[in-house]
Parts: sequence; structure tokens; C-alpha cells
Amino acid sequence: MYAVVDIETTGSKPDHDRIIEIAIYLHDGKQIVDAFTSLVNPERYIPDFITKLTGISNATVADAPKFYEIAKKIVEFTEGCIFVAHNVQFDYSFLKNEFRNLGYNYQRKTLCTVRLSRKLIPNLPSYSLGKLCESLQIKIKDRHRAKGDAEATAKLLTRLVGINHNHLENDVIEEEIKFPTLPPKISHQQVADLPEETGVYYFHDEEGSVIYIGKSRNIRKRIASHFQLFNKKRKTAEMKNAIADISYTLTGSELVALLLESAEIKKYKPRFNKAQRRSVYLYGIFVAKNSEGYLRLYADKIKTDKNPIYFTNSAALAKMIIEKYQQKYQLCQKLCDMYRHSGACFGYRVGECQGACIGEEDLNEYNQRVEQAISQLSQFKKPNFVIVGKGRNHTEKSIVWVENGRYLGFGFVDTEITQSETWQELREYIEKYQHNKDTQKIIQQYLETTQDKIVYF
Repeated sequence: MYAVVDIETTGSKPDHDRIIEIAIYLHDGKQIVDAFTSLVNPERYIPDFITKLTGISNATVADAPKFYEIAKKIVEFTEGCIFVAHNVQFDYSFLKNEFRNLGYNYQRKTLCTVRLSRKLIPNLPSYSLGKLCESLQIKIKDRHRAKGDAEATAKLLTRLVGINHNHLENDVIEEEIKFPTLPPKISHQQVADLPEETGVYYFHDEEGSVIYIGKSRNIRKRIASHFQLFNKKRKTAEMKNAIADISYTLTGSELVALLLESAEIKKYKPRFNKAQRRSVYLYGIFVAKNSEGYLRLYADKIKTDKNPIYFTNSAALAKMIIEKYQQKYQLCQKLCDMYRHSGACFGYRVGECQGACIGEEDLNEYNQRVEQAISQLSQFKKPNFVIVGKGRNHTEKSIVWVENGRYLGFGFVDTEITQSETWQELREYIEKYQHNKDTQKIIQQYLETTQDKIVYF
């Protein structure tokens, strides 16, 4: 038995908005056998745009039952039924949240008529309920009302069940009930065909645009976790409905996957990726020696001929960080670009500077404290090295190249080549990528735990 459901709500967020109308049609696989419909008092204001769409106003639901008053009826009416809806994730997640607020765990097997229609009636111009019913000549008596939309969905289900019975390869409905968590435009076979290997994966919309990028040591397992049943977050639901295709790039190495993911997010700026999208670091903290040999720290714009020891997205932040280390290591304000007048710095005058600004403090002792600050800010302990890791297959290795403290990129080489060539000759295998604070952090953190081979040169 199927319970075909449609709801109207105060908005699109299950964890915030409420149900204002519900309709449930019991369907035995051939026809409608029973029905339950009700307006619902959401106990909150119904926005004007919802009233314009549905015709349901605050006055309409003023005397309607509250959800808790019809909750038992919904549980009993749908007991033992497959929960069916057009874009089932929306309706089911709202009902689950309403019951969750009452302290009850509402669970039913689900079936989405959007996904089912795409499989059994392919190549239609649209699978929205209105357009789909128009294509199949199913009349909707009262559009954007729960009763009219649920009845149309029930009639659609009758049509789909009939088509499914004539489907010779397999029972599509049974498969959809068994695998309900996939996005409407993604098949179970697409997920089954994904590799259980390390790499970067891409979600695409119907136009082919990249809408999300991720990385994993097991691509299939990670992608399947994205599709776990009805995450409460609205963004997750939006992404699932938008996914039309999946692609991937194998890397073998987890470090390469991390670096490639970071670069690709910056390149494509997918709308469902928040982290790393805007990681543009225009300023940095630099170190140099003054004419007397004292090390000085200063903030400046990042230029190709100058390598910062730390990246920031603003000069103000760079100066703030310098001030923090100036205080921590009792450094001279003048040599930290915080005091630009002639003579001794202000710190010397109040006893907080030992006189490096006027040559009184021992050069080596002062520079030693600056080096301590630099070691905490600096991205790598040594400036030139190659990280040799797992390749995409057993015959190759991955190499991640860092030179003069800057990440240059990564590449893949035959295992035999890493044993027979000099490391500088392997540089030609590197595909160049941008060095930024994200890559700096990725490599720095990876070096703390990795068992990969590290070759210094």
C-alpha cells in the first residue's frame, strides 16, 4: 500500500517552517482507496508570498487543528505504507521534523515520483508536477493546494506502476524504494560504478556546471554519505536536487587530493563549496636585515620576487600578527615596522625594548628571538623538498614539489624513475599550481603525520 502525500508550508526550511495543509491518499497500486486531508494551524505567521501561491492565509488556518492534534491520525493512516511524494525529500523531511518536535521518530520507506518518472518516462522536457502532468494529460484540479497536488501525484503513481509492470529488465519501483537517498537525477548504477579509491570528485548540474567539489580516500563511500537520508540542512537538500552528474579524478595520494581539491574549488568557485572559495592572499609578512644586520619583520603586498613567511588577506591583519609576536618575544617596535620616527622606539623609552633600534642590544641575541618568531610563522622547516607518495596505480608515485619555501605543484612519475633520476630532473614532471596559504597549511599539516618519503635538496 502507498500513502501519497502532499503538504503546503510556510516556507522551504523543515527545521524552521511549519506545515499549513496536508493531504494523504491511500493507493493500492491500482487506484485511490482512501483519503485524509486537513488544514493545519502552523502557530506562526504565513508569509504573503505563500498566501499568494496557495490561497491559504492566516485567517484560513485560524480555526484549523494544530499539528499535534492530527499527528496520531497521520501515523495510523500511513502505518505499513510506502510514503510517496513528488520530490519526496521535501514532504518527508517536513513531517519528520514536525513529529521530532513532538518527541516522536516518524519513519516510513519512501518513493519519489520525480525519480521514478525520470526512469520510467525519460526525455520529457520537465519533471515538475505541473509540467509532467501536462505532458501525461493528467488534470490537476487545484494546483498548489495539498489535496489537488496529492490527487494528481496519486494518478501519476497509477500510470507509473502500470509502466513498471511492463518493464522487463528489473522492478524499478522496488529499486527506488530500496535506494531512496540518491538525488533525483542520479541512478544507483552511477554510484555503484564509482571507484573506491583516493581522488577528487565533482557534482555537476544539468548544464554541466560544477556545483560541488570534494575529496576522499574512498570516492564511492564518501559520495554515498552525501546522500544519506534527508539531511535537515536546506543547502544539502538543494544540492541533492541539483546534482545531475558525477565525475572524478583519481590521485592515489591523499595529499595530492587535498591540493587538487583546493585548487579546483578556487578555479570553479562551486556554489555549494564555502571553504577555500575566497582564499586570496594579497599581503604577507616578510623578513629582512637592516643595514646593521638586525632582522626586521614587516607587512607588504605579495610580489613574485619576494617570498613571505606568512600569508594574509589584508595589510591590517599582517600588522596585527606582527604585533602579537613583537609582544611575545619582546622585539623592537621599530624593527617590527610599528614605529617609524628617528632614534629609539617608544618601547625603549618605557623599558620594553632592549635597544636593538639604536644598536644597544647584542645582534645575535636579538636575531635569535626573531628567528623563534619566524619558526612559528614560517610554513616549512626546510625550504626545498619533495614529498613522494602513492600514485594512481602500483607502477607510479606521486610527487609534491616545494622549492624556496613555495609549493610549485604536483605530478606523477614511474616508480623506477624516482630511483634512477636526480631529483632536480624530476621537476619537469610537475604540473604547476599556485602557492597560497591554503596549500601552505595543507602541506604543513600533512608533514606532521605522513609516512610518505620526504627528500630534501
